[in-house]
Amino acid sequence: MSAVADVTRASAPGPAADRTWLERLLSPIADIRHHEVPGALLMTLLMFLVLAAYYELKTAREMFILSEGGAAVKSYSSAGQALLLLLIVPAYGAFASRVNRLRLVSWVTLFFVANLALFAIALQFGLHIGIAFFLWLGIFNLMVIAQFWAFATDIYTQEQGKRIFPLIGVGSSLGAWVGALRAGYLVEQWGTAMRLLLGGAALLIVCVVIVHLVNRLAVRDAARATSSDEPEQHEEPLGGDGGFTLIRKDRYLMLIAGLMVVLNIVNTSGEYLFGRYVVEQANAQFSDPAARQRFIGETYSFLFSTVNLLGFLLQMFVVSRVFKFLGVGRSLFIHPMVALTGYLLMMRTPSVQLMSTLKIVDNSIDYSLGNTTKQALWLPTSREAKYKAKQAVDSFFVRMGDVIQAGVVFVGERMALAVPAFASVNVALSAVWIGVVVLLNVMLRAKAGDTKAHL
Repeated sequence: MSAVADVTRASAPGPAADRTWLERLLSPIADIRHHEVPGALLMTLLMFLVLAAYYELKTAREMFILSEGGAAVKSYSSAGQALLLLLIVPAYGAFASRVNRLRLVSWVTLFFVANLALFAIALQFGLHIGIAFFLWLGIFNLMVIAQFWAFATDIYTQEQGKRIFPLIGVGSSLGAWVGALRAGYLVEQWGTAMRLLLGGAALLIVCVVIVHLVNRLAVRDAARATSSDEPEQHEEPLGGDGGFTLIRKDRYLMLIAGLMVVLNIVNTSGEYLFGRYVVEQANAQFSDPAARQRFIGETYSFLFSTVNLLGFLLQMFVVSRVFKFLGVGRSLFIHPMVALTGYLLMMRTPSVQLMSTLKIVDNSIDYSLGNTTKQALWLPTSREAKYKAKQAVDSFFVRMGDVIQAGVVFVGERMALAVPAFASVNVALSAVWIGVVVLLNVMLRAKAGDTKAHL
């Protein structure tokens, strides 16, 4: 019997009376088996800490940009990051071909910690680091988070990931919220970004320690499910192909890459449309600059707070149930269908209330169900794809979506397109998005069938 089948059988649910209090406590969020609890909680803590670190560093980024007068770099950062990633992703793949997964995840994370130490030293010497830090953080955000999710898809089987990933997603959502709150506290208490850099570095070091603990538990569980004469995959370096090569060779990986590009174009175009319409309404309703600023601030404050709350609630109580009843593949249809409906309505009667509601629903689904589903797509892939191809998709192809969206906005502005016309572009892109999801479902069923897993 295969290792996957052994682990799945070992994970079969027992009578409710046999479940521990901790399993029952976690049951509204995810269906966790007794032997999975320590590793699942550690992975949840890991994602909590890495997102908390990111939001501390993100706050520092804004402080650097605003204080150094470099806000315009935001308009060019996506293109700059995409160019850098063309070099970084192959380098990551080459390194991954020489070390095992534990060294890969640990050393790459510590490399970014060393970068933070260099930024802190530069700050001490009074150097301007705003633009460099802005570009660096955009790459860190994509690569490190993708790497930890790749680690999760490597240590869990498809059946386990479907059950456990909703809980890990809760760690991400909660970490983003707590990290933003802690960043505000540190700035209020100390008034400088140095504490944010040091705090982020410290959290990442703790993440490396947790990775070692989780890996030890995963190796122990794998040893129980495999015969002693089978090779220990976690000790083996990955294959020689790079991330872009793996994507080019596998239609399933190409579809995931296409999904990320189209999704990102639609989402960022929606952000642009919302921001543009809010500014237009502020200018139309108020002549006083202070009143316009207050209107914009109140609108975005309501948007962000509601998105964070709704996204967290969806992750806590909805995602696992959607996975259970629809599976990963059919869950992919929810987000593009919501986007398509919203932009169709926007074409007819755009308003601040309608656009705000659309972005709240859109972003909260993206941050909860959408994010967890996208990670689960990697469960049936090879180990090489989990680390190398995923790194390329979650970094380069995401930024490529941003670059294409910037081109769409540039052309639309030159053509003086109104909000309904821009919304029609997103309607067409949402239809393409649904088409990609249809093809992904076909490929996902084929891959899941190969391992007798239901996704």
